[in-house]
Amino acid sequence: MNLILNSQLAQNYKSAAQKARVITEDWVDRVAYCPVCGNVELYHYTNNRPVADFYCENCSNDFELKSKETASGRLGHKITDGAYETMIERITSLSNPNFFFLTHAEERVSNFILIPNHFFTPDIIEKRNPLSSTARRAGWVGCNIKLQEIPNSGKIYIIKDGRSMDKENVVAEYEKSKRLRTDNIEARGWTLDILTCVDRIKSRRFSLKDIYGFEEHLRSKHPDNNFVRDKIRQQLQVLRDKGFLEFLGNGEYEKK
Repeated sequence: MNLILNSQLAQNYKSAAQKARVITEDWVDRVAYCPVCGNVELYHYTNNRPVADFYCENCSNDFELKSKETASGRLGHKITDGAYETMIERITSLSNPNFFFLTHAEERVSNFILIPNHFFTPDIIEKRNPLSSTARRAGWVGCNIKLQEIPNSGKIYIIKDGRSMDKENVVAEYEKSKRLRTDNIEARGWTLDILTCVDRIKSRRFSLKDIYGFEEHLRSKHPDNNFVRDKIRQQLQVLRDKGFLEFLGNGEYEKK
């Protein structure tokens, strides 16, 4: 994939946000393919569409693009997004698009990832402070997407550290991620929370005791649940049945 951004397109814009939007949207329009079905072309919605930026005519998936310029090109821990209430409403009403997140250093794309919409839960959305009374949109409340709260399976790299990933592998990763899709937001939250805990265990093999080490963290995220260990065991079974873990016996598991 051509990783060079066309910075000439931004010459007539003044704000940094407008410049970033123009050059990154142009890059996706010219270069990106659909990571859901592999279709060679994505189409750009008309400007200011409230729901998404791009769509695939083949599989009808929508994509919203967020970008960030950093000297290192690294992803960081958060993505700045739009209005908090709108984002929460979209997640809970199951109308959220898939997300593209692009980082670039100067005029070259460093990372380009897909975050499927079924990896979004209210817990990963951070409420920002309201804009001050002197701001043009005084009182407006934005949000951040907490990348560190999304499991590795929900961050599908199309470009990683300046290197293009194989398209067939990208589509296969998305297909595997679909096994976790559910319209039950509470169940989705528990499954993704346990998968995130599994990701944080460095070794490929781990024990039930290792996961119990996250009990207090999970209790703080789900304060209304008085049976956290029972829920942990249940969700490990879910991840096993969906092909993300293998149960080895005697409380031992292996990542797949």
